[in-house]
Amino acid sequence: MTDPADAFVNAIEVRVGEILDRCTRCGKCVEVCPTAAPAGIDTHEPTQIVTDVLDILRGGGDPASRGAQWARTCTGSGRCLTACDDGVNPRFMLAATRLKLNERRAASERHATGQAGFQKMSEGVKVLSRLQLPADLIANMTRSACADTGPAPDVVMYLGCNVLKTPHIALLCLEVLDRLGTRYKVFGGPANCCGVIQFRAGDAKAAGQIGGNTVAGFAATGAASVLTWCPTCNIQLSEIVMPGSAAGFALGHVVPYIAARLELLRSHFVRPVNKRVALHEHPGVAGVTEGVVKILTAIPGIELIDLEQPRVGYMCNSLAPVPEYKRELHARELAAAEAAGVDCLVGIYHACHRELCAHENTYPFKIVNFLELVGEAMGIRRDDLFKQWKMMQDVDRVLAEVAGQATLAGLDLESVREVLVAFMLNEQPLPVGSRIAPAPEAAAAHPRFFPE
Repeated sequence: MTDPADAFVNAIEVRVGEILDRCTRCGKCVEVCPTAAPAGIDTHEPTQIVTDVLDILRGGGDPASRGAQWARTCTGSGRCLTACDDGVNPRFMLAATRLKLNERRAASERHATGQAGFQKMSEGVKVLSRLQLPADLIANMTRSACADTGPAPDVVMYLGCNVLKTPHIALLCLEVLDRLGTRYKVFGGPANCCGVIQFRAGDAKAAGQIGGNTVAGFAATGAASVLTWCPTCNIQLSEIVMPGSAAGFALGHVVPYIAARLELLRSHFVRPVNKRVALHEHPGVAGVTEGVVKILTAIPGIELIDLEQPRVGYMCNSLAPVPEYKRELHARELAAAEAAGVDCLVGIYHACHRELCAHENTYPFKIVNFLELVGEAMGIRRDDLFKQWKMMQDVDRVLAEVAGQATLAGLDLESVREVLVAFMLNEQPLPVGSRIAPAPEAAAAHPRFFPE
C-alpha cells in the first residue's frame, strides 16, 4: 500500500507536470496580480517572470529571479484564478514554486522548521483559548475528527486552529448554524491541522500526512459537506491537499452556506442594528465577501458604506510578504473609515481582527467582526476578551487580569506572558496611534484593486 505522505508528494509532482505542459507563458496571471508592484517586482516582462517560475518547477531556475520573488511575495488574492486561459491554477503554481525553493534546504532543516512553527502556533492557541473558554468546551471543539463516533451530521464545521485565539467569533458562527437548524459536528485546533505550516516550511511529506489525516477524519464522519472558517485552511485543503484524492465530501466556506439560507436566518433578526458600517475585505476565497454583504444588508438598520479601498490577499496575515504595503493599507482604511463617519469597521476573518482591533483605542469607531453584528440582531452577545486585553497595550495589566483564569486552566504564568507578547502585543503591523498617510507617489504606484 502506498504511504499517504508519498501519495501526496507524487500527486503534487503530477500536478506540477500538468502545469509545465499547459502553461503558455502568456503572463496574464502576472498582469492582474495586485501585490506584484507593491512587492517591488518589475512586471514589464510578465512572460519572463512566468518563465522563471517554470524553470524553478522543473528543478532549476534562479532563486534570486523575479519569478522566485513573485512566488515568495504571493498574498493569495486569487485574481489570477480567472485570468488564466490555460487551465492552470496560478495560485497553486506559486505555492508549488515556493515548495521547490524550500526543498533546496536540507530535509532535516525543513522538518525542524515545520515542527517549530507548528509548536509555536499550538502554544498560542492553547493559551489564548484556555484563558477565554471553559475546558470542556475547548475539548469538544478540538477533539480529533479521526476519533469521532456517532451518527453522521449534515456538515462538518471546520474551525481551523487560530480562530480559537478569538473564540467569540467561532461561538457566534456556531450560534448562527444552530439558528439555521444545521446538524453539524465541529472540529478545530491542532489535532485537526490542515498541514499548511509544514507545507510552507517545505516539508511536503509531513504536510501530506497531517492534511491527509484531517481529510480522512472528516470523511469518516459521513458528512456530505465540510464548511471551513479559516481561509488559509480552505485554500490549503481545496488547492493543495484534496485535488486528486477521493475525499468523499464537498468542501465549502461557511459564509456562502449561511448566505444561501438567509431567509431562514432573517426571522431571527429580532433587533434592529442602527449602525453605519464599513467592511474590511479580502477577495481570496470566492463568495465570502459577497456573502457577508448579503447577510449584513439583510439586518434591519444596517447602512453599509463602501470605503473604496484595495482588496488584496485572503486575510491580513497573508500580506506578511509585503509588510510596508500592509501598514499602508491599514492606515488608509482606518483614515477612510474615520472620514466616512462609520460606527464600526467590520472584519470577516480572525487574523484581521487580531491585527486591527487595538486601533479602536485611537479611532472614533468600533472594530468588530461581522458576526458580532449578526449576533446583535439575534439578541446574542459574546464578549470579545481578546480585544479588551489587546487594547490595554500593557502585558503586565493583561497578565494581572488573566492570572486567576490562567491558574484555573493550569497554565504557567511565564508561558502566558510569552504568548501575550508574541500573539497579542507584537501582532500589530501598524502601531496603535499611527496616522500614516501614504505618499502620493505610493498611492499612484499601488492602485485600487476591485475583483470582477
